[in-house]
Amino acid sequence: MIADSKASGRPNAHLLPVAEARANFENDFGALERPDIAVTKDFEIEVDGGSIPARLYRPVAGGDPLALVVYFHGGGWLLGSVDSADGVTRRLALASGAAVLSVGYRRGPESRFPTAVNDAIAAVRWAVAHAGDLGADPARLAVAGDSAGGNLAAVAAAQLRGDSSVHIRHQVLAYPVTTCDLSIGFDPDYEGIMLYRDELQWHQDNYLSGPQDAADPRVSPLAGDLAGLPPATVILAECDPIRPQGARYAQALREAGVEVSDRTYPGMLHGFFGMDMVWDESREAMDFAATRLAAALAPPAQ
Repeated sequence: MIADSKASGRPNAHLLPVAEARANFENDFGALERPDIAVTKDFEIEVDGGSIPARLYRPVAGGDPLALVVYFHGGGWLLGSVDSADGVTRRLALASGAAVLSVGYRRGPESRFPTAVNDAIAAVRWAVAHAGDLGADPARLAVAGDSAGGNLAAVAAAQLRGDSSVHIRHQVLAYPVTTCDLSIGFDPDYEGIMLYRDELQWHQDNYLSGPQDAADPRVSPLAGDLAGLPPATVILAECDPIRPQGARYAQALREAGVEVSDRTYPGMLHGFFGMDMVWDESREAMDFAATRLAAALAPPAQ
């Protein structure tokens, strides 16, 4: 995959205009195989200043309310969409047996921080308020995401920690962005394997409203108070240059008394989660996430 990417001669995302980088991202993920699922339904979520798209995935039609996972796609807060995440969200719903609501938050540079964070929080609250429309049980709620989406999932869990109307029971974070400090959050041994240091800086420059935002816990959750957060599942890839961010976050959660289960998949790279059709490790990671979600979101014993 890496060799094919280099042989294509296509410049990396950070060397392109944002619109072109977005189109490449959509084309790449749009070409992936998407499994059939019983129900998909599109929604518009009203947020401060507009509305954002969301898509519901249900592994079964009808029946009792299902557990609900609110999912945030990756793409460095600039790229990606509900459509680009369609394959991973279908797989997560099928594997876990939960309903999955995929959220298309507003992205930089048009909508800079804290817009995406506010959208993520509003989307979780909307999902709880509209659980009946989703065929979901609002008491069996989790958040999940990959890369920058993992960042938003982690931040939403932290920001909603004291909200009595929202009870997040679990968070699944696939190679999450947890710090803007690349001196501790980037492994140079794996530079160029899907991600470059300059590329990560480009994402930050197009997302943040100013350099002062980099230390805000709503951007860099590693810098925040982690006590009292929901139990977490952290999925990491050995050959991912931002693996240190997820590893540090998992350790910080443990030190804060949060129950964490994390796994690093050997030989895997950034973006492998949901690529079941390519790697066995991707299927193993999806099964791991699904098992953790099923346990955390199980209905109460009768």
